[in-house]
Amino acid sequence: MNLLDIRNLSIELIGQKHDILAVDRVSLTMKEGEVRGLVGESGSGKSLLAQAIIGVLDESRWRVHADRFHWRGQDLLRLPIEERKAIISKDVAMIFQEPIACLDPTTTIGEQLEEAVPESMLYGFFWQKRQQRKKAVIKLLHRVGIKQHTMCINSYPHQLTEALCQRVMIAIALARRPILLIADEPTAAMESTNQGQIFRLLASLNQLKNMSILLISHDLENVTHWTHTITVMYSGQFVEAGTTKQIFTKPYHPYTQALLDSSPKANMHLPAKARLMTLPGSIPILQHLPIGCRLGPRCPRAQKQCVNAPKVKNYHGHQVSCHFSLKDLY
Repeated sequence: MNLLDIRNLSIELIGQKHDILAVDRVSLTMKEGEVRGLVGESGSGKSLLAQAIIGVLDESRWRVHADRFHWRGQDLLRLPIEERKAIISKDVAMIFQEPIACLDPTTTIGEQLEEAVPESMLYGFFWQKRQQRKKAVIKLLHRVGIKQHTMCINSYPHQLTEALCQRVMIAIALARRPILLIADEPTAAMESTNQGQIFRLLASLNQLKNMSILLISHDLENVTHWTHTITVMYSGQFVEAGTTKQIFTKPYHPYTQALLDSSPKANMHLPAKARLMTLPGSIPILQHLPIGCRLGPRCPRAQKQCVNAPKVKNYHGHQVSCHFSLKDLY
């Protein structure tokens, strides 16, 4: 049984004159203990999809609908909104791109961590619960690799480095013992040393606690070292999905191939100061989305048929949404 099973999820931005389809019929599945990468350029709808899963999108601005939205076999679409949010908030946690901006600047790290510890984990009289909260906070900090817990507990967010703040965000997310952890660009703007520490921490949580992780990133080459499966998005549309080996060694979609071709590893043969291989143009803005396949204006294989949205084709678990995929080249 899949842990998370979403079919044809769409997200519309409610406008004054007309609605804008920001995410167009994207499907996503997660199994227990799986680490799945969700990859695409900035503006491809990755964060929107993650926020729709945990139910934090402003309902006055966004409209979310799907053919299927199952969590551990339970159809959440048939439940009232309050019950749906209660289930997701209990089992799913998310860490965001900018940890310092997400932490409360007016309270200490210790106070914020104590607030995150659920009441269900505490027992006894109220004076006993206070001590239990402090012990739980120290245990959480040790769990994410922060050994100097006293310094961290008494500090405010601006007094810590970005890497430490990200670890604190992970500790807050782990306080409720989630089954699925969504990590939205967890190492953005970090040095390579700190990036490796955060990724190793997430990998250890997956291996030791069997925690499922949805790892959102714009760097396809980087996530291949840490994921089991990968889903690629472009401009709010599903592009390709498969095992990490399938995506990295035999990509079927021109966009996935372009992401791999633009990586530093693929361009090591280029002379100094030479341009990396990239697709022409840039990702379209929401107000001017192309019809059909949204990659069409930038795609080197585009033809007249691409004005119609392609259907998803499945090749033994390797899925691709393209009229003229690269499958025949292998």
